[in-house]
Amino acid sequence: MDSVAAHGNASIKKGSKSFALASRVLPPALRDDAAMLYAWCRYCDDVIDGQEMGHGQIEDYKIGQGARLEMLRIKTRAALNGEPTEDPVFKGLARVVKTHEIDHRHPFDLLKGFEMDAEARVYKSVDDILDYSYHVAGVVGVMMANIMGVRDAATLDRASDLGLAFQLTNIARDVIDDAKADRVFVPQDLLLGAGAPVNAGDQLDRANWPALHKAACAQLDIAEKYYASAKVGIKELDFRCAWAISAALKVYREIGEKLREGGPEAWEGRVGASGKRKVALALGAVGPALRRKSVGMTSRDGFYERP
Repeated sequence: MDSVAAHGNASIKKGSKSFALASRVLPPALRDDAAMLYAWCRYCDDVIDGQEMGHGQIEDYKIGQGARLEMLRIKTRAALNGEPTEDPVFKGLARVVKTHEIDHRHPFDLLKGFEMDAEARVYKSVDDILDYSYHVAGVVGVMMANIMGVRDAATLDRASDLGLAFQLTNIARDVIDDAKADRVFVPQDLLLGAGAPVNAGDQLDRANWPALHKAACAQLDIAEKYYASAKVGIKELDFRCAWAISAALKVYREIGEKLREGGPEAWEGRVGASGKRKVALALGAVGPALRRKSVGMTSRDGFYERP
């Protein structure tokens, strides 16, 4: 393994134990490419949010976000245009995009999502948060599917659906952490429908957590539809890729289940599965991967449509 691939693997191992576990069953070449794409996505997210591997938060992270975003665009454009770089993050991105002939608009779609962060976009409707979720996660699903050899639009739609489901789950899990950073991602229509406040400060008031939990669960209900849609796309993958994606789906969906079961008090700690539970879920994904061809077709009527 060369240094660029090694950097990618170190990044995914440190940044996401769930994705790192799922990626272990991929063929080695695909595993390295998936890790290098992850490393670029993780780096960009951290640069915008003032974090390291998705954790911690510098207090004044909003200052200079626009300038940092422009720096990411410049470096990404240069890398994709073949300009030499020794930065393993951008070198890895360029390699993966070239190897798998990934449309250059996809990395920039991701950066468009981070632009929404920099502009402090207000998410009033479910459609608004689905649009954001596509740009920060759904398009990553599309690029990961490209790495796995997928080219047909219908299957890429299902890959995007999985990314949306992941992001909707992430948002539900991180409601309180986001509120502490003065961010609100659960859309206002779900919040108001549950009787929950729409501003971050009031969301930190524990008296509002029951209503906030109700809104988060309503968002998880939407995520469930996207998880079900994603399973249709998995049937088009070969076994090892199907196993990896099925494992990631099971592990991530567990986050939502834990939040539902734990009630508002679940936000007092980190919502998620233990290491042993993740391994069990990953092993349990073998069956769905083997039976993937038997998954029935589900309609995407009314679902988010990729730009």
